[in-house]
Amino acid sequence: SGPLKDTNFSVQEGGGPRILHQFTLEPPAVSFRMSGEKAGIIDLEPKTGILYINGSLDWETKQVHKLQVESLDESGNVVKGPYAVTIYVEDINDNPPEFNNTRYFGVVRQNSRPGKPFMYVHATDRDDPTTPHAQLSYSILHHFPNPYEEMLFQIDSATGAISPSKTGSYYLDPQKQDTFTLVVSVKDMAGMTTNAFTSSVDVIIIVRESLWKAPPTIYIKENSTQAHPVNISKVQSNEPDVIYDIFEKEKMPRLPFSISKNGDIYVTEPLDREEKDTYTFFVVSKDNKGELVDKPLQIHIIVEDINDNPPVCQKDLTVIEVQENEIGGSNIGTVLATDMDKEDTLNSRLRFKIQSQEPEVPAKNLFYIQQDTGNLHLSGLSLNKRDSAKYSLKVLVSDPAFQTICDVEVHVIDINDQIPIFEKSDYNNVTVAENIPIGTVILEIQATDGDEPATGSSLIVYQVKEGDPNNTFIIETDSETNRGFVKINKALDFETMPVYNLVINATNPEPLVPSVQYNSSSLTTFKVFVTNVDEPPVFLKPVYKTEVSEDIPVNTLVMTVEAYDPEGDSVRVSKIVLKEVKGKYAQYSASGKTLFLRKSHFLLEDVHVICILLNSTDNVAQKSKVFLILHLRDVNDNAPQLAMDYPAFFCYPVSGGERTLIQATDADEQFFYSKFTFSLADEMNTRNNWEISKVNATHAYLSPKHANFEEKEYNVPIILNDNGDPPLENKVNLKVSICKCSSENSCF
Repeated sequence: SGPLKDTNFSVQEGGGPRILHQFTLEPPAVSFRMSGEKAGIIDLEPKTGILYINGSLDWETKQVHKLQVESLDESGNVVKGPYAVTIYVEDINDNPPEFNNTRYFGVVRQNSRPGKPFMYVHATDRDDPTTPHAQLSYSILHHFPNPYEEMLFQIDSATGAISPSKTGSYYLDPQKQDTFTLVVSVKDMAGMTTNAFTSSVDVIIIVRESLWKAPPTIYIKENSTQAHPVNISKVQSNEPDVIYDIFEKEKMPRLPFSISKNGDIYVTEPLDREEKDTYTFFVVSKDNKGELVDKPLQIHIIVEDINDNPPVCQKDLTVIEVQENEIGGSNIGTVLATDMDKEDTLNSRLRFKIQSQEPEVPAKNLFYIQQDTGNLHLSGLSLNKRDSAKYSLKVLVSDPAFQTICDVEVHVIDINDQIPIFEKSDYNNVTVAENIPIGTVILEIQATDGDEPATGSSLIVYQVKEGDPNNTFIIETDSETNRGFVKINKALDFETMPVYNLVINATNPEPLVPSVQYNSSSLTTFKVFVTNVDEPPVFLKPVYKTEVSEDIPVNTLVMTVEAYDPEGDSVRVSKIVLKEVKGKYAQYSASGKTLFLRKSHFLLEDVHVICILLNSTDNVAQKSKVFLILHLRDVNDNAPQLAMDYPAFFCYPVSGGERTLIQATDADEQFFYSKFTFSLADEMNTRNNWEISKVNATHAYLSPKHANFEEKEYNVPIILNDNGDPPLENKVNLKVSICKCSSENSCF
C-alpha cells in the first residue's frame, strides 16, 4: 500500500485473479476513480483503493496497460491526480514455435560445396523475442535414407540454413539416390532446456546432377578465318554469382584462351597445329572473397589439322646412279618428300608422278615411279651410256590440295666389274695410349678400283670386318683419292681391351656384276696396341639427380654416389662445391660414398647444383667430377607476413567509418590460390580499439572502433594464418599513425 502517485507494476501473464496494490486515502479525499486500458479485468475498489486483476493477462494480446487514477472528495471533485499507473505484462513460455510451411522442398546439386546453403527453413514463436522463450534452435532429427555413418546434410542451428555436409558433398549422386527426406526440429529456449517447446517438419530434398563438370575434349580446326574470339565451350558452377578464371597447367608465354563472367570459354586467336597440337588448362570458380567454390576442371584442347602445308622435297636435287647392265623393273632409288600436316591423315598423304623426262631417248617412258612410295624403277629396258649419260626427271609430288616439283637426275654409269685392291695386305702394328682423343686418325690405308672414276662403281667404302665388336674404330674415305683414314670412334680402355686384331674390307656402293666377286685382295689387316695411362676415377653415372623436402634436418642422407678407379686404386672425395645461387647455399660433408647435408640455408631456389670432386689416393692429380642436381620440394615453412607498400594511417581526429586495406603474403609456393585469415591479438586494448574484417583470401580491412584516439603512432598486433599444411601462424605488429592530414588526405 501507499499514497497515490505515478506507479509501475510488472505482472506475469496468466496466473488468474490477484491484488496488485492498495492506494491510501489522504483527507479530504474519500474515494478513488480509475480510467484507461482496463481490458475488462483490471479494476480499482473506490472506497478501499485496492487495485486488482479479475482474470489473467495475456502478453501476446497486450504487453502494456496504461491507467489513470485520481482521488475525489465527498462532492466528487478531484483532490489529487490523475496519476499514471502502468502495468507491464511479463511473457512466459506458453507458445510453441511454428514453421511457416507444413512441408519444405529443396534442390541440391551433386558436388556442391560443403556448408554452402541451398535452402532455408523458418519458424516463428509468438513469445517475447527479447527472451529465450522465442530464441529458436534448429536440428535434423531424422535423415531418410541415411546410407553412411555421417549425415549427408547439415543445418545451421540459428538460421535454419540447410547445406551439404563434407560427406554429402562427396557422396551425393542422383544416379544412386535422388530424393531424401529430412525431419527438421525446432526448439524454443534456444534448445538449452528439456522443457522447451518443440515442433518438426518434413523437408524433401531432390538431388540433381552437378552443373560443374569438364566438357569433353574440345576440337578446334587450325588457322580458322573466323573473327576472334570464338566461343568453344561453356562451364557452369552449381552456385550463382561466382567468378570464373583460367589457371595454366603449362607455363606458356601466352595462353590463347579466355573465359567470360558467364563461364563461356573462348579461343582468342587462330591456332597452328604445326606450332602446338594440344593445350591443357584448368578452369576455376571463386567467390567474391577469392576462395575456390568448386574443384578445378581440366580442359583439354586438340588442334585439328587442315591441309595448309605443301609437300617439300627432301633434297633440292636427287641424284641416282644406275649401271648400264641394270635389268628392267629394277628399283634404282627413291624420291623423298615430306608434308608438315598431321601424319597418317589424307592431308599428309603424298602421291608421286613423273611429269617429264629429258632427253626422251631411246624412248619416252624409260622410268616409272610408284605413286604412293616414291620408289623409282626402270620401265623395261636397260640403260645405255651411249644413248645418254644423264637423264633429268621432273617428279610431281601432290597432296589433296598442293603440288610440288622435285628434280631428279639419273646418272648412267659403267658396270661394276672391278673390285677394290689394297696396296698392302698387312699394315703391321699401331700403338696408341688409352686416353687418345676420339676422332684422332691412327692410320691411313689405300686401295684402288679400275672402274669408271667418280661413280659408285669406283668409290671405295672401308669397313672393319673383324676384331672390333664395339665399333671402337671408324674409317672415313676421301671420295677424290679413295684414301681411307682410320679414326678412334669410342674411348679406348687398356683394362678392357689392350690389343685389337683388325681385318678391313674394301667394297663399292654399287653391286658387282654377277660374274665378279670380292676376294682377299679387298682385305687388309693390322694390329692396334693400347698402352695403359693412369686415369682419373670414374663415376657410375654421368649426373646424379634426387629430390628432397627443403626442411630436411642436418645430417640427412641426401644421395649415395659411387665411383671406381680403372687401375683399381681407392678413391676419396676431395671437395664438394655448391654453385652459389642468389646468395643461398648449402654445405655438404662426404663420408666414403655418402653425401650428407651439413649446413642448410635453402630458401628461395628450388634447384641446386652440387659439384663433387674425387681423386685417386695413389695419384692426387687424377681427379674426376660429377654434378648432383638437387630438386627441393616446397614445404609450408614460411610464416605469412604483411605486404604493405604504403604506411597505414588515419586522419586526426578520427570521425568513424574509416578503414585501411592490409595484405598478407607468403614465400611458400601457392597452388591455385592463397588463403589467409586475419585476426587481432587477444589483448584487451587491441580488441577495444580496433576491428578487422576480411575482404578476400589475401586482403582485410583494419578499422578503428571509436573516435577517442590521440595523435600518435599505435602498434596493432595482428595474427596471420596461412591455412597451409601444417598451418603456420605469425603475430605481426602493424604501425598505424593517427595524424593530422592535408587536403589530399595524407599525413602532414
